[in-house]
Amino acid sequence: MDTVTHAFAGALLGKGIFATQRLNPAAESADEYGPPARVAIFAVTLGSAFPDADVFYDWVSRDSLAMLKYHRYVTHSILCLPLWALALAWLTQWGARRLGILAPSFGWLWVCYAVGIGSHILLDLATSFGTMIWSPFSRVRPAWDLIFIVDFTMSALLLLPQVAPWTLRVPQRSMRRALRMWALFSLLAVGSAWLAAEVGFPFSPWYILIAIGLMAALFFVPLWRSRGVAIRRSTWARVGILAASAYLCACAITHHIALRRVQAFALQRQVQPLVIAALPLPPSIWRWDGLIRTGDGDYRIRENLLGPAASEFHFYADSAPGNMIVAAEQLPEARTYLWFARFPLYTLAKYGGQTALEIMDVRFFTRQRQRTPGFTFRVTFDDAGHITSQGMVRDTR
Repeated sequence: MDTVTHAFAGALLGKGIFATQRLNPAAESADEYGPPARVAIFAVTLGSAFPDADVFYDWVSRDSLAMLKYHRYVTHSILCLPLWALALAWLTQWGARRLGILAPSFGWLWVCYAVGIGSHILLDLATSFGTMIWSPFSRVRPAWDLIFIVDFTMSALLLLPQVAPWTLRVPQRSMRRALRMWALFSLLAVGSAWLAAEVGFPFSPWYILIAIGLMAALFFVPLWRSRGVAIRRSTWARVGILAASAYLCACAITHHIALRRVQAFALQRQVQPLVIAALPLPPSIWRWDGLIRTGDGDYRIRENLLGPAASEFHFYADSAPGNMIVAAEQLPEARTYLWFARFPLYTLAKYGGQTALEIMDVRFFTRQRQRTPGFTFRVTFDDAGHITSQGMVRDTR
């Protein structure tokens, strides 16, 4: 999941759980956060974003496979979580003392960071990218395949409960703020639809209209007779936590249904699966990508749980000869790529007069094109069958 959404989750957890009344001794009212509570919110938010610090290694490394090897590695490990929380808690207390800021106890800060990092690991496990939670002792990449890597619905559920109480804080300005926030988030919904279409995942305009209507209810219903003013910010945050948790549970249920459909497809067509999965598609829990790896290619089944089973499918056949595949699989870098790729596809192409074997992961195919830049591994051969180059392809369009 994207780092920004992780930060939204941390801020929501901080406001709903860790900004307790005990940490608000200097607050003017029960609805305002005192300095220790603000530090606690900061700690959970930073902890929720911290594991993605490993992306900096990819920026400075010359290893084309760095993103696959080290992203979601030790910073995403549940075994290393206590140590990361310990280091961050110490740094926060040290920084608070230097700045003269009243901070929670060291133990409370450790809990804040542990929960924040834990929420990051949990949400990343829920995606299909895979997370090395047992690193550095194991590089196994479990993936629950419940939510899309960039999930607009989850982002909204985590952010809106933090914005809504802000619109109600000053009753004289509530209507103006609500109108501005509703307009802003409606534009963001339209922009999300445009972005999804650009990267190959278009969806119906009805989703946008429904989202705009729900956001109108969120911002304007609490204004009726100023009923929303009495709702504490921590209550808004807890409702948001419950809503995001319910959404995750709903994704787990629909994932189970989608996976059963993919399994039924394989059984009906007498396909012998080596690997089988149902992967989420934006923006709703009803749309899924069924993938089946066989001995000679990959099936891709587009599933809409509101419609008939296997409404759209395609078979991608391996087109490379066996001897080239065997030669490529002996390469250490190719083995690293295949360790990551759950649904590899082997194809042939011509570049500069040489034959190239391209290995792609069908997980990252979009509707418009059958590959995604940055996730293709290419091995080129001369006329004698010798390997002349190898590596990740940064742009395959």
